[in-house]
Amino acid sequence: MKIGLYFGTFNPIHIGHVIIANHMAENSDLDQVWMVVTPHNPHKQKSTLLDDYQRLHMVHLATEALPKIKPSDIEFKLPQPNYTVNTLTHLLEKFPQHEFALIMGEDNLNSLPKWKNYEYILEHHDIYVYPRISAEASHLKNHAKVHFINAPVVEISSTFIRESIKNRKNTSPMLPQKVWEYVDHNNFYKK
Repeated sequence: MKIGLYFGTFNPIHIGHVIIANHMAENSDLDQVWMVVTPHNPHKQKSTLLDDYQRLHMVHLATEALPKIKPSDIEFKLPQPNYTVNTLTHLLEKFPQHEFALIMGEDNLNSLPKWKNYEYILEHHDIYVYPRISAEASHLKNHAKVHFINAPVVEISSTFIRESIKNRKNTSPMLPQKVWEYVDHNNFYKK
């Protein structure tokens, strides 16, 4: 099985994340998309980042009706701070029958050369890239392992949603219904 790994803090997961994940699962050669919830880095200030398991729960709520999309807590069990190359190594050891690819926005492709062991990642894993309005063209765009997917451009950010909730704005259209209910019920991001 070929699995696309879509990493994020998902703080909170919003409809843009779900649209991209579903588009990749339905319009590429990926069999599944695993939404890998990035744990809180213990060396950084917590700020507005919700607990790891609260964010994982929101990913479950957002994707439960989408059989090709799976929430993943795989990084919760790895030493922190963690690097993507370590996660990939761990996944290949745990699931040798699967092939793993990365899903990222065009803006992240530009910063890939700053990642730990990025040459190894590029050599051994396909990278599926979705468009971003603000991204500059990457020098990696013609690399054999880089695949641009003509996905919808969704310019919603979790930061904008958190700020809007804090300012008492209605964000319900930007969140999957069950996620919005969970956020609202728990008064998340209101302070």
